[in-house]
Amino acid sequence: MVFLLGCSNDDALAPTEQFTDAESYFSDINFQGSVLIKKNGNTILNRSYGEANLGQNESNTPETKFRIGSVTKTFTAMAMVQLKRDGLIESFDQKLSEFDDEFPEGDKISIRHLLSHGSGLPDYVDAIEPIAKSGTYVSPEDILDAIMETVEEDGLLFEPGSAVSYSNSNFLIAALLIDELTDEGYEEYIRLNVLEPLNMNDTELGENEITESGYAHGYEGSEDVSSYPMPVAYGAGDWTSTTADLARWAEAVMGDWFTAEERNDVFPGDVPAGYTMFGLGWFKSNLANKDFYWHGGDISGFTALMGFEPTTGGIVIALSNQGDKGDQRFEIIETLLAHQF
Repeated sequence: MVFLLGCSNDDALAPTEQFTDAESYFSDINFQGSVLIKKNGNTILNRSYGEANLGQNESNTPETKFRIGSVTKTFTAMAMVQLKRDGLIESFDQKLSEFDDEFPEGDKISIRHLLSHGSGLPDYVDAIEPIAKSGTYVSPEDILDAIMETVEEDGLLFEPGSAVSYSNSNFLIAALLIDELTDEGYEEYIRLNVLEPLNMNDTELGENEITESGYAHGYEGSEDVSSYPMPVAYGAGDWTSTTADLARWAEAVMGDWFTAEERNDVFPGDVPAGYTMFGLGWFKSNLANKDFYWHGGDISGFTALMGFEPTTGGIVIALSNQGDKGDQRFEIIETLLAHQF
């Protein structure tokens, strides 16, 4: 399944005609946050822009921790790969009914469908988020019950595997499956199998309230919107990290982190020019005649981007504490692919 991401021809892939260098570019677009760009192992840019906490006049730095939103999904997908490595699942094509025989339509939905947004499950966020923000505690298990009730009453959005529709429900269910199948549970399983091996010591689950220095506050304009019920984002958007840690993760994935067989599962095959395909927790876009592997994230005042272009060893990590900057994220992707990598 493919979908159009931004432009569909190379003539349109130069949104910044006067591009001179990455540092000037991020200043010119008024980027707020931290950026780390690497190419062939060399650091091209490692700089921060704007304030981490307007109320305390605390500036963003390369060490500032940001909520990364749906970049989290790359960790959750990796944990599912690790389940297969550990023999806790046999295949990504196993159905949910093998793990929970009460899940409606579970005999049709596979692990692969979850991780590639091909399940047909509706997204829970718009319905659950207002309830949780009102002060009512909503656990991941509560959300699972709500998803199951919705599917029981209304059915799936489409036959699993016949289409794609981005849904956070898929990754919440995947995280709960990790809880069920491991002794360690979702958070510790990721810590042991991803974070510790890569010395990603500044990556952790996000808190509902941001109170410590060193953590960026999230903003919509000048309004601090950092307060957020993080259990709502369980498995789908609940981690906090730094540009350096995510660069370690991108370098590992671009390298030999996955076996050849795993890469065939995780990453899509050939992508038409100007389009993007879903893999297992990763997107692959074909822009400017280059393949770009990536994921973005958006959560209550934060916008994130992590991606790599393997032929040049290009890595871009852009973590912003300004929300609703999805268009800027796509411009960054297109500009760097056209002019930097």
